[in-house]
Amino acid sequence: MDPPDDGGNHRVASPATLSSEPPPARPNAPSRQSQRGLDWFIFFLADVQTGFGPFVAVYLTTQKWTQVEIGLVLSVGGIVGLIGQMPGGAIVDAARSERLVAGIAVALIGISALGYAAWPLFPVVMASATLHAAASCVLGPAIAAISLGLVGRAAIGERLGRNARYASLGNGVAAAVMGTCGYLLSSRAVFLVTFVLAIPTLIALSRIRGGEIDTERAHGALPDAPPRADTARLMTLLGQRPLLVFAGAMLLLQLANAAMLPLMAGVVTTRSSDAAPALIAFCIVVPQAIVAMASPTVGRLAQSIGRRPLLFAGFAALAVRGLLFATVSDPYLLVAVQVFDGVTAAVFAVMVPLIVADVAFGSGHFNFAQGVVGTAGGIGASLSNVLAGYVADQFGTAVAFVGLAGVAATGLALVVLLMPETRRRD
Repeated sequence: MDPPDDGGNHRVASPATLSSEPPPARPNAPSRQSQRGLDWFIFFLADVQTGFGPFVAVYLTTQKWTQVEIGLVLSVGGIVGLIGQMPGGAIVDAARSERLVAGIAVALIGISALGYAAWPLFPVVMASATLHAAASCVLGPAIAAISLGLVGRAAIGERLGRNARYASLGNGVAAAVMGTCGYLLSSRAVFLVTFVLAIPTLIALSRIRGGEIDTERAHGALPDAPPRADTARLMTLLGQRPLLVFAGAMLLLQLANAAMLPLMAGVVTTRSSDAAPALIAFCIVVPQAIVAMASPTVGRLAQSIGRRPLLFAGFAALAVRGLLFATVSDPYLLVAVQVFDGVTAAVFAVMVPLIVADVAFGSGHFNFAQGVVGTAGGIGASLSNVLAGYVADQFGTAVAFVGLAGVAATGLALVVLLMPETRRRD
């Protein structure tokens, strides 16, 4: 068994349960070209993905779609995105070229954006929404796999922090560009811009040198591991307590988090209708800025002090945010409360793939394990808006916020009591 990490008695299952080979040495550092290529790939991909956010409902409304039709399209996309998490991860695990999988997914997203813009007909839009959701299920695991394959486990924390920084910067730039295009041109232009942005995304991907991506490492496998039935490896992984506890924690995280901003937006609109659009925009920008600034630090801290303290901080910040939303009445102060959202987002943008990489080490199913955790989070997010909306309607938004804070506190308790430290000392 691995020795306990500093700061607790928790132990994590030995890699020997997944492979009898010793941990690999720290790999040679990838080239600057590959590192920068991955940076810009993530940046432009965030631009591309932003085009499918709230702009979909705005665009379809301008095309005289009914709210029922729009809701159906969004629901289908959400369902595909939920059930496709584990298959998407399995596809990446089975691939011999993560770059090829990512490139195909980006191309499909570009095609779906073109479908929205050129043919806003129900069958085409439904197919485009399905295509986009399915491709997105592959992209998340593919990025994590490329990152792990490039830098190895010893440096993955810092690399994931860098990924989160560029994704946040991309989201911020894209929101400004897309909003400007929609305002000055038309909502259709948003999807045309999204289609065009797929080109620099693919160019950036091509800058990552395929020869520097260790395929076995990218899948969480050990090099030259002795043959073993793939099903046995998968079942061993799915029986790992840290994976199951972490998936449960992510369900609670999203159950507490997903409904907070929509509920708060409603409160701001009620209390300050004229300033609401600007205030809500700031509520989105503030966390993105914090993620961009703090994520690399989170990655380094995860390597130095371990994962558990950062998980504590992420859940605690979410619980405090919910309580402050319940008690603060000034709409301008609500924007300041979003600082806590930035803390939570920065922590989990790094921690989710990092902890999954820890737990899945040696299994060869790192990306499938990401799908397991992603599915749990998706279920939590789906339930969050429904349950919080019901409580807000019946008992008021303050009670709903307190309830969401309570869910976050439950997640914190789960991590404190049951989640072991997963950082390994090689």
